Amino acid sequence: MLSFMAGNKENDYQAIDAVVNIWTEEALSHRPDWGDEFFVDKMNAQSALMAGLTLEQMIEKMDEAGIERAFLIAAHSGRVGLPGCYHMPYEVVAQKACEQYPDRFFGLAGIDPFDGMDGVRAFEDAVTNMGFIGAHLYPHWYELAPDHAKYYPFYAKCCELDVPIQMQVGQSMVYSKEYRTRSVGQPITLDTVACDLPELKLIGIHVGIPWHDEMISMAWKHENIYIGSDAHRPKYWPKSFTHYVNSYGQDKVIFGTDFPVLEFKKSIDDIDELGLKPEVRRKLLRDNVIRIYGLDID
Repeated sequence: MLSFMAGNKENDYQAIDAVVNIWTEEALSHRPDWGDEFFVDKMNAQSALMAGLTLEQMIEKMDEAGIERAFLIAAHSGRVGLPGCYHMPYEVVAQKACEQYPDRFFGLAGIDPFDGMDGVRAFEDAVTNMGFIGAHLYPHWYELAPDHAKYYPFYAKCCELDVPIQMQVGQSMVYSKEYRTRSVGQPITLDTVACDLPELKLIGIHVGIPWHDEMISMAWKHENIYIGSDAHRPKYWPKSFTHYVNSYGQDKVIFGTDFPVLEFKKSIDDIDELGLKPEVRRKLLRDNVIRIYGLDID
């Protein structure tokens, strides 16, 4: 495996980014047209990215940052047919990316709770026949908190398949002005789910801001709850979260960017400015996600 330079120290491992949007021209053709207004105007993403990237260009950016692998999301963002909503076809991630570059990409299958058992069966097929390694959920797009009953058939299937589920917790944004969503993903709502389903690996992504301390408390309470550190630049992480990562939460947090919300290299550079313990840095960037997802890689 290649080594890369981080700060002034050479590391013999590469990072794994657990939260990445697929950004090819084909993938963007399945998304609504609110991307520029949200990603560029609101999230300060590079405007040049809005035209899309080839997989090879994305891999080049990953290599520059020392990122070996990325989890690509086949996002299900709201109910198809409603303004601003879309489902990224599983095939776009599985066949057009993961099968072409199996050593660089894994897939996460988005879920829509309103799809019911048809959605559960499609998710099972995505894992068993298409190589997806977990589920992904945006609760705010459905205005249903994570402990709502509509999610439980999907949660149960995750337990049966022994795969984790990522879900956005904390504040949601206004993505489409035609379809404004409430911030229903307060981390405390994971408490009920974890009590009901202690086998389910729950990953609250986007740090949980502004309820990050509540997210920390859930990860501390439950052995099956973890935190994704994506979507917020590490240099701006709340002090309590940085302390958690570098101390008693070092086994509970995984690295992500939510690319293109955050740039790959800038995120790694930010982490290297945090002064994390060497063993903590490795757990955050690589070891934790390998363990949590049961990946068969070194």
